[in-house]
Amino acid sequence: MTTILTNGTVVTSWARPRVINDAGIAWDGDRIRALDRPAVLLERFPSASVLDAEGGLIVPGFINLHHHFYSTLARGLDPGTTPDGFGDILEALWWRLDRALDEPAVRLSARLALADCIRWGCTTVFDHHASPNFITGSLDTIAAEVRSAGLSALLCYEASDRNGPEEAMAGVEENVDFCTRHLDNPRIRGTMGLHASFTVSDTTLEASARLRPPGAGCHIHVAEDLIDVRVSNALYGAGPVDRLVNAGLLDDRALLAHCIHLGSEDLTKVADAGAVVIHNPESNANNGVGRLDLVAASRAGCTLGLGTDGMASSMPRSLKAAFLGQRAALGDPRVGFEVQPHLMATNAAIAARFFAEPLLGEITEGAPADVAVIDAPPPTPIHPDNLFGHLVYGASETPVRHTIARGRIVMKDFELTTVDHEAAAADARLIAPEVWARFKAMPTLQ
Repeated sequence: MTTILTNGTVVTSWARPRVINDAGIAWDGDRIRALDRPAVLLERFPSASVLDAEGGLIVPGFINLHHHFYSTLARGLDPGTTPDGFGDILEALWWRLDRALDEPAVRLSARLALADCIRWGCTTVFDHHASPNFITGSLDTIAAEVRSAGLSALLCYEASDRNGPEEAMAGVEENVDFCTRHLDNPRIRGTMGLHASFTVSDTTLEASARLRPPGAGCHIHVAEDLIDVRVSNALYGAGPVDRLVNAGLLDDRALLAHCIHLGSEDLTKVADAGAVVIHNPESNANNGVGRLDLVAASRAGCTLGLGTDGMASSMPRSLKAAFLGQRAALGDPRVGFEVQPHLMATNAAIAARFFAEPLLGEITEGAPADVAVIDAPPPTPIHPDNLFGHLVYGASETPVRHTIARGRIVMKDFELTTVDHEAAAADARLIAPEVWARFKAMPTLQ
């Protein structure tokens, strides 16, 4: 069954965009079949169903390189203490919350996060999961929600020694099992997850490198705070990047979230390896950990992508935060166009690499039919040279009207079709008090 999306302004990609006014696309199954004027598409596919973009921006579905679905139930949670630095935030909030999660909580957290992804036009998401009291089978639980929602996802469990070596190996084994069973899955794949260098032993790093299936890569927080650098050096005699190098995990499949506190030598090693540095501006600001110097990382040759780190699911808003954050930090209204316009393109290229989909993130014949329609009819002329300005100064705060994931309309006219968001929120309100009670009973880690 062919569907035509008509009456919009089409942005064909983030890497080499063409902007076509009064255009539409046609897709059949999970592939785009044509991009043309609406009248031409209607004549070519006379029996097609028609979806109206209402003049909005038709763009490739957004891609999030670093999310935490499990953080959903933290909204409104009072940790009962005022944290003194990032280490306290981890111990008093996140490491207590993740230990309080059981299978129902993991399932509902994923469902709600996926609903939010759909609402913001995100069709592919890389999730980094933790639930120490529900490790085995946790990724299958999340994958089931991803399939039901109709999105694509790269999943992993963040193995960590913070609760002991047995738990760390359980996390490694969960990753290996999930990756192995999803090597050729077109929509859901796995990678080797690790928390951060300062909570991961050499044994766990070595096991992750030795046991990872071909092409699996790794997904890890790197130098989000100086604690990662200091403790890694104190306990293991090397910084986060060198430990990945020594373990054989720093390569073009390495996803490194944050990287705020890396020096120039480390950035050069990351760049030479082809690893991906994932910027998470909203989360970094929220945690007060500093700001990634995107220009310095770019000049070092690093591949730079963008994520939300569980703060939210809106990639355009994250892009805007990266742009404004750089200007605010430098006090210079001339900056912000050096790197930020390229972040979305990197996200598409990295997702294409992991899913073996060279046309992922493009609106062109033969590409996966992943599309978002932003309800933002351009009020002024729009072309490739000013597309970034249209996005950050307007469309980034505008609702998405339609989301199409591999040809499936998962949101139509602002209404989700694959996730009952209201019911999921009601279910979450029922279990949240139980999760919060377990959270309050959890001691902080020493």
